[in-house]
Amino acid sequence: MSVLTARKVTLSFGPRTVLQEVDLDVPAGERVGLVAPNGVGKSTLLRVLAGELVPDGGAVVRHPASAVVAHLTQETRPLAGESLRALLARRTGVAEASARFERAALALSEGAPGAADEYQAAFDHWTAIGAADFDERADAVCDRLGLAADLLDRRDAHELSGGQSARLRLASVLLTRADALLLDEPTNDLDADGLDLLETHVAASPAAVVLVSHDREFLARTTTAIVELDEFTHAATLFRGGWDAYLEEKAAAERRAREEFEAYAAKRDSLTERSRTLREWSRQGVRAVAKSGETDKNIKHAKRQRAQATGAKGTIVDRALDRLEEVEEPREAWELRLTLPSAGRGSQIAFTLRQAVVGRGDVVLGPVDLTIGAGERWRLTGPNGSGKSTLLGALLGRIPLLSGERSQGASVVVGEVDQLREEFTTDDSVLDVVVAATALEPVDARTLLAKFRVGADAVLRPARTLSPGERTRAGLALLQARGTTCLVLDEPTNHLDLAAIHQLEQALDTYEGTLLLVTHDRRLAEAISVDRELDVRGLVAAGPAKGAR
Repeated sequence: MSVLTARKVTLSFGPRTVLQEVDLDVPAGERVGLVAPNGVGKSTLLRVLAGELVPDGGAVVRHPASAVVAHLTQETRPLAGESLRALLARRTGVAEASARFERAALALSEGAPGAADEYQAAFDHWTAIGAADFDERADAVCDRLGLAADLLDRRDAHELSGGQSARLRLASVLLTRADALLLDEPTNDLDADGLDLLETHVAASPAAVVLVSHDREFLARTTTAIVELDEFTHAATLFRGGWDAYLEEKAAAERRAREEFEAYAAKRDSLTERSRTLREWSRQGVRAVAKSGETDKNIKHAKRQRAQATGAKGTIVDRALDRLEEVEEPREAWELRLTLPSAGRGSQIAFTLRQAVVGRGDVVLGPVDLTIGAGERWRLTGPNGSGKSTLLGALLGRIPLLSGERSQGASVVVGEVDQLREEFTTDDSVLDVVVAATALEPVDARTLLAKFRVGADAVLRPARTLSPGERTRAGLALLQARGTTCLVLDEPTNHLDLAAIHQLEQALDTYEGTLLLVTHDRRLAEAISVDRELDVRGLVAAGPAKGAR
């Protein structure tokens, strides 16, 4: 029996339909990957399944009604003054279960009507969700993930690195006990070890799992079925057999749909042309009879009858055309058409570090001697927290060196997509950010953003209000608008949909400038050829450097 069942779920936001009669069954142990272009409704469907949104039509049913459903969102934002332990308790549902249990215990002590039944239900839920030993499990999981022992009781989560935030999100997954687990982009920013741990956990989970991820390798290793939301009909289609089977079946279905439409269109056009030709022949025949000068009325009538019979055949063809079952032409999905224009090779040497020592947080690198030549393609590797983003910051001059020297070629033009997409964390409008960065006219900037699916409803909003996917696409739009000699990409596939990732791969494959790439997307790493790989773990200083922060 399915733990979660959705039947004819329909939801609209104002005039915009997001979900249209979506059906979904998720049994225990099933791992369903939910795929669609960004903005089509994946996260919305997860919220409906979690009970956070009530659909306009249809229903979501849990089996049994007391089944625990946990929804882990893609962004972790602590509340004001909230410790990280409290954040984990909230994300795993432990905080809510504990609060319910305390209310039930108080009601029972006061002798409230029905309090005994509510107390038993609250206790059962509190136990099932793992609240009883949550603190001990949280300490053990964070230790397993390499997070500092004192981290959980800190109240300054905004100071965490991207890697630490990713491991906290992973800790949420590992700590959650639920009958149904809804995961929204759990792989973002995870390193190889984290991905392995997440994959093992999800694959072994007895829960019903619905997950959204743009990591193709993760989908291939974990899913047992794929549900695709159609961006035009807003309906859902189920594909059994996991990621690779989905790709094959979808490609075959698209071929069949195209072949069926082409056969229908050929038949339709043939009948239309036949009808037109017969009617034209009929009209010409009638005119020819009228102009023939034939004086014999019988002969003239017979010729006119033959001409009109030809027209009647056209009517028969029209009836056949009316009976022809219409096949809708397959609609072309939106596609990110990304180009990365080069401004030439620039200086012969793009960047150098000489006996450079750089520190950020607990990470100290150096002394480092490094030369990046024009046109070279580098991939920086290493686990989260090892210093990849720190090294990029030192090369770009964004993080001051503690000692040593840094230089950048005079004609090097850098285009960057940083890990946090910081260019779009401002209160300035999206349009103002793009105009300032590119010197485009506002109308041209709007057109550019529209091509990257950042629409008219978003361009005048504060840039910080963009969704993670919109921020990433807007960052890529800036790269397309500016010719560069060097691209610096730190986890560029985070929050990009699958079609856009494919376009990024193609664009990077033909880019002629210098490339500095950080990615944990295994299929992107395989697809993008590089000249050199640099494991930053080999650059870690033996001991704390003077002045390290």
